Amino acid sequence: MEELNIKPCACSSEPKGLEPLGMKSEPEAAVEEHQESTLPISGNALWAAMACGLLLWYAIYSQLLPFSKYAAFELFGLVPGSHLGEAVQFFIYDTPKVLMLLVLVVFGIGIVRSYVTVEWTRKVLAGKRESYGNVLAALLGVVTPFCSCSAVPLFIGFVAGEVPLGVTFSFLISAPMVNEVALVLLYGLMGWKVAALYFITGISIAIVAGWVIGRLGMEKHVEGWVKLANAQNNGPQNGMSVEDRVVFGIDSVKDIVGKVWLYVVIGIGAGAAIHGYVPEDMMASIMGKGVWWAVPVSVLLGIPMYTNAAGVIPIVDALLGKGAALGTVLAFMMSVIALSFPEMVILRKVLKPKLIAVFVGVVACGILIVGYLFNMII
Repeated sequence: MEELNIKPCACSSEPKGLEPLGMKSEPEAAVEEHQESTLPISGNALWAAMACGLLLWYAIYSQLLPFSKYAAFELFGLVPGSHLGEAVQFFIYDTPKVLMLLVLVVFGIGIVRSYVTVEWTRKVLAGKRESYGNVLAALLGVVTPFCSCSAVPLFIGFVAGEVPLGVTFSFLISAPMVNEVALVLLYGLMGWKVAALYFITGISIAIVAGWVIGRLGMEKHVEGWVKLANAQNNGPQNGMSVEDRVVFGIDSVKDIVGKVWLYVVIGIGAGAAIHGYVPEDMMASIMGKGVWWAVPVSVLLGIPMYTNAAGVIPIVDALLGKGAALGTVLAFMMSVIALSFPEMVILRKVLKPKLIAVFVGVVACGILIVGYLFNMII
């Protein structure tokens, strides 16, 4: 079998290879790691502690806006409405807001993921009709690894487990593009309507692109060693207690938030600079609805970028605030997340160039359609 040398992912602090398919999935490994719960409390006391923690979280979250104004304009003495004052207030408010939302949602999704093992997912997807399988795979991508470097090993496992190729691509597109990190950032910065629109369009692109690739019959363009890989079926793991699942959720927060918090801070910092200093007329003239070439140029600019949802969404929020069209910035964001150059480097180890080119072309067309559609109707 060919040895894989995988480059580090934009969302990871260290290189990640493609682990052997026979290895235990995260929830299964967590059972062995947490056979004895590391939590000091259990039962009713645990539920009471979680309820108190949620109330404390809400109390702090509800005071972030007044605190940001007090810190920027009273504590630091900046002038309200000035470029620097608006930029600093934006940064002080959005940074803790987004990080707090991430902690809460990643913890909840982590608990959900403790019920969804890799082997169980493969069994669910294997043998399904492509149309139904594409929908299911795209939805499963929302609650599984949030970056391409983590999704590709699962992609290999699905192919080896005889999941249809088009279905595996629906998962591969959905997992990095429509995940808890992206949705939390969109909700926290732009509101539930934009988050819902992004979810619907992202899932639609994953479903349709996977279906199209499946119809093209390009299985021969998958590297031969992938199909011969050992696909061990361990089945779902049901041995985790409630305490184990809470620990798994906490570990998910440490892992995911620990990897993306710096991107969040840098992204919000860039967004704050745009919010405070970039004139609205400038962005409207470059990325406005009336600029026909803005959508394809945004997609082309996004492909070579080396970042993830945590780094790009705060910038997208600031661009929207300065007059950029929603369809244009969503197209830019989707291309950065779903068609990044590092992902193509990783995929080359498992796919032949022709299939990679088809993958990029089909997904790019879907993103372009979304961009132009949103610019026309919103």
